[in-house]
Amino acid sequence: MRVAVAQFATSLNVQENLASCIRMIKEAAVCEPSLIVLPEYCNSQFCNAHSSYIDHNQAWNEALSIDGGFLQRIAEQAIKHNCYIVINVTLRRELSGAFQNNKQAGVIEPKMKSSAKSNISVTSCLFSPLGILIHQEDKKTLVGYENDFFISADNLTDNISENLTENLDVNNAEVTTTPVGKLGLLAGSDDMTYKASRDLATGGAQLLCHSMSSFSLDQSNLHGPARASENKVFLASANKVGSLLQQGKSQGLLSQENPSQELLVGIGRSQIISPDGKILAKMMDDEAGFVFADLDLADLARCSIKNKSRPDGTELIKQLRPELYQELTLPRNKILQHNVADSEGRTKVPVTANVAIFATYKSNEQAIEDVCHYIENNLSDIIQLPELFFVEDKKTTDNAQQLAQIFNLSKQLINQVSAVLRPFQYVCTSLVLEGKHQAVLINEHGLFAMQQQLHFCQRYQWTALGDDVNIIELPLEQGNINVAMLTADDANIPEIVKVVALNGIHLLLVPFDIQEPCEVEYSLLSRAAENRICIVAASREKSFTNDLSTDSGNNLTDTKKQNKIKYHKSTGLIANLTTDSILLPQWKSPKFDGYINRPLVKHQYGKITKAVIHPIAACDKSKR
Repeated sequence: MRVAVAQFATSLNVQENLASCIRMIKEAAVCEPSLIVLPEYCNSQFCNAHSSYIDHNQAWNEALSIDGGFLQRIAEQAIKHNCYIVINVTLRRELSGAFQNNKQAGVIEPKMKSSAKSNISVTSCLFSPLGILIHQEDKKTLVGYENDFFISADNLTDNISENLTENLDVNNAEVTTTPVGKLGLLAGSDDMTYKASRDLATGGAQLLCHSMSSFSLDQSNLHGPARASENKVFLASANKVGSLLQQGKSQGLLSQENPSQELLVGIGRSQIISPDGKILAKMMDDEAGFVFADLDLADLARCSIKNKSRPDGTELIKQLRPELYQELTLPRNKILQHNVADSEGRTKVPVTANVAIFATYKSNEQAIEDVCHYIENNLSDIIQLPELFFVEDKKTTDNAQQLAQIFNLSKQLINQVSAVLRPFQYVCTSLVLEGKHQAVLINEHGLFAMQQQLHFCQRYQWTALGDDVNIIELPLEQGNINVAMLTADDANIPEIVKVVALNGIHLLLVPFDIQEPCEVEYSLLSRAAENRICIVAASREKSFTNDLSTDSGNNLTDTKKQNKIKYHKSTGLIANLTTDSILLPQWKSPKFDGYINRPLVKHQYGKITKAVIHPIAACDKSKR
């Protein structure tokens, strides 16, 4: 299956935009794709960081009718080029009681009452090679000024013209089954959080088609690959280029502390991503054009969260425990030991905390002695160790005799480590206690807090799973921070990270054993950005292959393929937050670096990795 993604600029002239769409479809059709994905707002020009329209009447006039000429012409292109086409546009929905007909102009226009909003949705439309509109999906996540002009109208009744929907088998499901695969549609900021992609993946989607209109690199370099890899699906994203604003606009967020108009430009970088986060094809500039990739049909057939496994054999779909995520804001078990208050009696959150990752290359008793020696010569507030750091081969935990030895070593570790810790100093790792695999915090007095493993993973299939999340109020010398711990594969489940984040944590501690490079390259960083939390994650070092060839159908000989395979090492990381509470602090810099909300990252390297984190920044949840 060949998939193409196209990027181009638009204006506030609908007819010019239609011509641009047809031109880019024609260009992309040269490669004979089965599917072409176009950007967001193909009929208009809009930026969520700016009030792009003068008023709601302009928004209404720019929007399309579902059975109008614009989409009819797109349907004709699908027939002409014998391919599926995904296009995102603003659509006029049913008028609410807040509007009246303006018959003088010969068109229906909303006359705005005070504080009224027109029923306009931002909708991705999927046309079949027969020119039939087989599915439409409203944008789920409205951001910034989108909330002033648009609605999500998935549940509204649409008046769809017969000439577009003849022989249409109406499908209210979010995933559309086609001869080329099961497709899910995303738009704009829908990939900035896990939910929309997860819903599509659990619904059976194999390929997510994402229409974007973004001026930042966050989605193309971080969130998009994270959504593909965590759900084991392909992702094809098409982004805008050119100015996202009508020239001369000066409203909205354009102030001395926020972006200049010149920076609100679509950055392109349209791309196609594999289920393991690998970039199969990408536009490397912000010029109009297209790029394509061939998706192996056998891989596509296997591509689904429902039949994908982790490298250790764990079935992804069996890891999910919806009962733990049903009420995300439900208060969880809170462990409170000590308060450091400010002058007004409020719990004080320190501006900074010193953290360190320590990874010994030794095992068993020698590993414990190595850690103790490090602690005696280190002043870090929190020392993060990998999951069962003293066990070199996790497969040995299946052996009852080995498991008993690990239990004895776990008790020995608590005694030896607590003996060398100073006041307000902590060590986090995972141990086997009471026959269960658990993340632990150790202080000078011994075992301070525990968190039982929450999700099944094959390498610890013997352990019972916990049903509760513990939120720990951790006293440091300068104040208290709220901490949660997740071990094994738990931090790879975005739902449970959201649970702990909504319970007010500043820091997530992750003793884990890395299984795939995408965990640290994308997933954990996306969790930090999405939830505005600091993360310290430690793993034993692993080596992974990096096949530089992106053509799944290449005819290279085995020798040539081996020459193209390189190995790279992956470990843990420290993900920090900026202390600047302004939404877009980077705009104050002489040069915008392309990111809105990227965590500050320090990758684990060697035995010791130190950093200063800013837990106080996690108190600002404005970016969630």
